Amino acid sequence: MHPLDHIVVAAYLLLTLGLGIFFGRHQSRQEFFAASRSMGWMVVGLSVMATLFSSNSFVMYPAAAYENSLRVGVALVGITAMSPLVVWVFIPVYSRLACSTAYDYLEKRFHVSVRCLASGLFILLRIGWMASATFAASVVIASVAEIPQVAVILSLGVVAIAYTMMGGLRAVMWTDVIQFFIFASTILLALGLLISRSGLTTADIAATYFDGRSNLIFDFSPSLALKYGSWALLIGYFLEGLSAFGADQVAVQRYISASSMRTSQIGFGINLLGMWLVIPGLLAIGVGLFAYFEVHPQELLPVLEQFDNEAAEGIAMGQVGAEIRAANLQDKALPQFVRLHFPPGMVGLFLAALMAAVMSSIDSGIHSVTTAIIIDFRDRLLPAWRPQDADRDVTLIRALVVIIGGLSITLACFVGSLGDVFDIAKKTTAAFGGPLLAVFILALFFRRASTLGVFVGALLGASVTMLLMQQHGDWFSMWFGPIGFGLTMTIGLITSFAWQSERDRQKTALTYWEVMRRDAEPSLQHGDSNEVS
Repeated sequence: MHPLDHIVVAAYLLLTLGLGIFFGRHQSRQEFFAASRSMGWMVVGLSVMATLFSSNSFVMYPAAAYENSLRVGVALVGITAMSPLVVWVFIPVYSRLACSTAYDYLEKRFHVSVRCLASGLFILLRIGWMASATFAASVVIASVAEIPQVAVILSLGVVAIAYTMMGGLRAVMWTDVIQFFIFASTILLALGLLISRSGLTTADIAATYFDGRSNLIFDFSPSLALKYGSWALLIGYFLEGLSAFGADQVAVQRYISASSMRTSQIGFGINLLGMWLVIPGLLAIGVGLFAYFEVHPQELLPVLEQFDNEAAEGIAMGQVGAEIRAANLQDKALPQFVRLHFPPGMVGLFLAALMAAVMSSIDSGIHSVTTAIIIDFRDRLLPAWRPQDADRDVTLIRALVVIIGGLSITLACFVGSLGDVFDIAKKTTAAFGGPLLAVFILALFFRRASTLGVFVGALLGASVTMLLMQQHGDWFSMWFGPIGFGLTMTIGLITSFAWQSERDRQKTALTYWEVMRRDAEPSLQHGDSNEVS
């Protein structure tokens, strides 16, 4: 790394800490959890996008495209298809019922036990997600900067915990906005550099990528084991996106922070636009990497030698790329190009983009998990534990941020055994994200759904999904989310039809259609809840 790269990285880290200090002044509970419900549509939208489009994505999409497939780009279709449900179902329901967390709705609709179960699933989901996202970025940062991976995880974790603890949600969201612009500019610069250094035109790059290979954009073969199968991606991303943007406290917390329901809806549109810009850009980087290393395979040989010296011995130059993909080392292609070809200053920008992505994953995760623990568990089940003194309460909340953050970065040091970046990302969300979404769908659209039904369905759905993940390692990881969703829906409906209490019958007025018929003005601005404030 050039001294200019160190300056760029240091400037970014100091900026994030400065935001934490600046927004940390005069913190109240309402400010810490919901930014006083005053955020505008641009900040809400870019924060949602930057938070849930984590460092996993920065590494995953180029690696998937470099490996053998652009099929992962169908994620955009699934995400776009589920968007109307988020905009016209989830956001209005949270607004009209003035929910303090996503899981507050489930107590209103069913019982406090369902609220706690769903919030618990979310906490497990997000802690695993934080660990995997941190690991994914640290692999690349450590490779480019040539420092130990554990040191990367610990240092970035400490900075993210520090500004989150000090500045609360407002600092987290403004950091996300900065992260998005660093992220986008790095993608554009990387694409330009790939094209210029390869010596190929864009038409030549495309021809090199597609030459002699088939099913690179779609493959609808009916197979559970087919990696990047189009059916798995379409169904999986539709459900995963709906869970992440509709039933996940990370996104819901940003909707709650908005000044109005309309602000949240516009913000979600900004988030979708950002997806349509960033995902194609990252896939294009993967295509460019493939074409570049087909022309310059000798530059990729050191990667193979480092991880599999026997495979590298005597190998023909034309087979280096195929051997890299066979050895599941496609995640290393991008950092190798960065290390060899990015000019001084741009390496620092690339690292800053990855650092921004990983810290966005950590800060949003620990903040939303802390919110769920405090509001859904402590305040709801143990209200006597809530201090009467407001300043002391904020101090205890900040202490919990440090504890949750410490647990997440510790777990991140042990994630690598789960597989490549794509599998890591999906395995850590599938078991809980699918069942969590099913609970909300049952609550919103099925009058017959009962407390017992959704409780048993979620528990068994998550448990069976984890068992299947353990027993069927050859299945494409994207299938486990739909499997968990389907199991929870089926078990939940069967149990609900077998048993529905009088309390459940009285709460059918809180399904989606009944909530939307209410005369209450749908405004998050008026949704101040005692649980938050």
